[in-house]
Amino acid sequence: MPELPEVEHAAALIREHAVGKLIHHVDTFDDSLVFSGSTHQEFAREITGRIVDDAARYGKYFYIQLQGNGRMPVLHFGMTGALQVRGHATVKYKVGATSPSDVWPPRYVKFILYIQNGNSATYFTEIAFSDARRLGRIRLVVSPLNEPPISELGFDPVLSMPSLEDFHASLSKRTCPIKALLLDQAFSAGVGNYLADEILYQAHVHPEQRCNTLDRDQVIALHHHVADVCRITVQANADNSKYPEHWLFKHRWGKGKNVKTTMTLPSGEPATIKWITVGGRTSAYVAEVQKRLPSSKGNDPNAAAASDTVADHDGVAQRKSRGRQSRRADDDIVEQGYTVRPKRRRTNA
Repeated sequence: MPELPEVEHAAALIREHAVGKLIHHVDTFDDSLVFSGSTHQEFAREITGRIVDDAARYGKYFYIQLQGNGRMPVLHFGMTGALQVRGHATVKYKVGATSPSDVWPPRYVKFILYIQNGNSATYFTEIAFSDARRLGRIRLVVSPLNEPPISELGFDPVLSMPSLEDFHASLSKRTCPIKALLLDQAFSAGVGNYLADEILYQAHVHPEQRCNTLDRDQVIALHHHVADVCRITVQANADNSKYPEHWLFKHRWGKGKNVKTTMTLPSGEPATIKWITVGGRTSAYVAEVQKRLPSSKGNDPNAAAASDTVADHDGVAQRKSRGRQSRRADDDIVEQGYTVRPKRRRTNA
């Protein structure tokens, strides 16, 4: 699914092709699930005729700042969402059979912005938002950073990385696995499955290591690599071919396909990539460098009694999966901040 760098790329597309220009008109397509809190007609009316001031990202959300009175779009890609500009190459995500094609208009399109170029009333730049699995969300808000869903997110590793001391304090009071915490958008907004695996590999931390058992060196390494991995992916403009060759990312996609990894350790010896499930998500790690350390707080009554304050979104989604939606789809719904409530049982009076 799109993670922080792919969403940053989408915001950059808006800045490149629309800032300072007029939204002449908008084509929208009815989808009461993806358009959240307003209809597709309301969305079109609200933004038509306004000038684009800027576009920015926070976590896995990006928003478009518009001149004039009225609300502004806040968008989330879900698992398969994409932003495309007609006539320009489209970013292809590493995995997913529904990666966007260059056919126009795109399949599963939800809206197309027609951006007026100069004084021409006949020539437009067309920007489309599409989503095959309908897990993305399109909202209208007055103040994107100060209203849900963005206001409910944790720190952004690129925009608002906390100090080492604050980061350490936050980890030490949690008892969940570190991989589950990194995926929690209320903790680190924008980090998804592949980024979390890369961060943990670079920091030499096992994905199942409990947060309150991490030693000082591990915390320092995590603090550095949470920011560094995300920074590198953004600088690469979400082009994974530009990611460093020594990254786990280059080798983590072969599970179940009888693909022999060619990954090597810094010593030159072959690396052993293993897969486990943490918080309902498949996690790749390198056995030689990511060893789960024994808990030094196992007999600490305070540690045992500590409440697990992290919202293990993946685990919650797994337990509350609904109907035909896949487990990964539910992970994404809960990650976005939607609550899936269990049905009440009826009792006979």
